[in-house]
Amino acid sequence: MAAPFSWIRPEPHGIHVGPADCWIDPSRAVDRALVTHGHADHARGGHGQTVATPATLAIMDLRYNTREGATPVEYGETIRLPGGVDATYIPAGHVLGSAQILLEHAGERVVVTGDYKRRADPTCPPFEVTKCDIFITEATFGLPVFCHPPIAEEMRKLLDRLAAHPDACVLVGAYALGKAQRVIAELRAAGHHDPIYLHGAMERMCRLYEDHGVALGELRLVADHTKEEMRGSIVVCPPSALNDRWSRRLPEPITAMASGWMRVRQRARQRNVELPLVISDHADWGELTRTIEEVDAQENWITHGREDALLRWCQLHQRRARALALVGYEDEDD
Repeated sequence: MAAPFSWIRPEPHGIHVGPADCWIDPSRAVDRALVTHGHADHARGGHGQTVATPATLAIMDLRYNTREGATPVEYGETIRLPGGVDATYIPAGHVLGSAQILLEHAGERVVVTGDYKRRADPTCPPFEVTKCDIFITEATFGLPVFCHPPIAEEMRKLLDRLAAHPDACVLVGAYALGKAQRVIAELRAAGHHDPIYLHGAMERMCRLYEDHGVALGELRLVADHTKEEMRGSIVVCPPSALNDRWSRRLPEPITAMASGWMRVRQRARQRNVELPLVISDHADWGELTRTIEEVDAQENWITHGREDALLRWCQLHQRRARALALVGYEDEDD
């Protein structure tokens, strides 16, 4: 008789599901990949078959040209994999299309969260707590120091700075997939309905979000407008462009950056950020520990982040846990 959960195994390059001979978020090309979301530390091209939500597949096609072998799975849909393994995709609340993957085999249930957050986000469905036997959770912000503020406070900081400098612009560095669209959508929710200007690298992903029903309001390309037209406006660009020559075309830009890492002052100083905006698409410490309590799994596997502190928290709260050593998981999205 097989040992409990012997059918799922963490390997350096991803999580391997033995009976189905498939991998979850593998960092190298495989025959069959189950992908949680479209960020480059979880998704890549070259797989024989890629199983993901329709939105994630659209993102992957845009970024990695992965249309061939794409197998769409809707939220709440269960598909049967080889070897008698069932896979169900459940909202993760991270970015558009992001999903937890529930795996069921031989009466055992395993949830792989991918990346997730518990805060409301107008650009994607919210995280759903799913009971299971093994809970494989991220830990990007797995330290007690990380407590993300309400996003409405960060939007107010941004809009107040803009109002105080009507002849300038506020240049917000935000990752092209997820963070940029969330910042724009939250600005609209806060009552800012003026045109928002985009670096050219942001346009296609913003249009993809709009194609999937996410309203972003009027967006304009910086390249199509003069410096005078952009005074008193918000401009969104990739973080790499914040202090690039490209920004010289803007009217007296005030540099801001939207990231959970802006909680760390040294990170803001390193990037010469004048207005740090603590906005994360990952769960903070309190949300990570609350989720572990709510899922109440027999065992927790902790990966891609600050595993040691969360592992210690589990031990102190009499919860079985282990840290996984997966490679290739970076902070591309936050």
